[in-house]
Amino acid sequence: RDDDDINDVASMAGVNLHEESARIMATNSDLVGTQIQSCKDEPFLATIPLHKRILETAKKLGITDVPAEVVTFISHATQNRLRTVIEKVTVITQHRMETYKDDEWYEQATDVRSQLKFFEQLERLEKQRKDEQEREILLKAAKSRSRQEDPEQARLKQKAKEMQQQELAQMRQRDANLTALAAIGPRKKRKLDAPGLLTIGEGVGVCGASQAGLGTASPRQYPRQKITRVNLRDFIFYMEQEREMSRSLLLYRALLK
Repeated sequence: RDDDDINDVASMAGVNLHEESARIMATNSDLVGTQIQSCKDEPFLATIPLHKRILETAKKLGITDVPAEVVTFISHATQNRLRTVIEKVTVITQHRMETYKDDEWYEQATDVRSQLKFFEQLERLEKQRKDEQEREILLKAAKSRSRQEDPEQARLKQKAKEMQQQELAQMRQRDANLTALAAIGPRKKRKLDAPGLLTIGEGVGVCGASQAGLGTASPRQYPRQKITRVNLRDFIFYMEQEREMSRSLLLYRALLK
């Protein structure tokens, strides 16, 4: 009789109970039959060492008893603080690693790397020119056949002889390397995109590849996880921006490293 009254009320309100139950089962089908319970509050830091450290600090202030709730609260506060620091330093690192080379809203004003390469090339050419001049002087000294040779002339001849021996040794080494490479033959590159090769990412497993007569399959290609590397400079920049750490001893110690 009570069910009839409920059905009458639902029908009077224009609600179909069968449709509503079917809609609830369709939308929350993954939650039906599951039990939800609160997780155990696990502290971030080790409780016993942290409690001892807090007691040591509290005794200096005349406090003899520190309840366990205080230890848990400090542990959670430390976890929250550490999470905040890591998030901010990560943002700083990501800003540092951003490149605006391909951005249409930026144009390149200076290129220090190209300038350094140009100067290095100039130094290389200058060194090569000096080496050629020294080589010509040594060759002229080696070809001279004067009867009365001074010690400087003898030294130049000895140096020219050593230079020729060194050049000859380099040429022999180069010829030996070329001969060894010719004996080995051209290196065969591994064919990754062979027509009969089946990969796991295409929906065919190892068993499917062996059934097809291949015997082996290419290894699973996992996506590489992007790693953000934070260095000391990023952390120093973070401490300089924070009001609590801008004048701290930790910042000065980091600057001295």
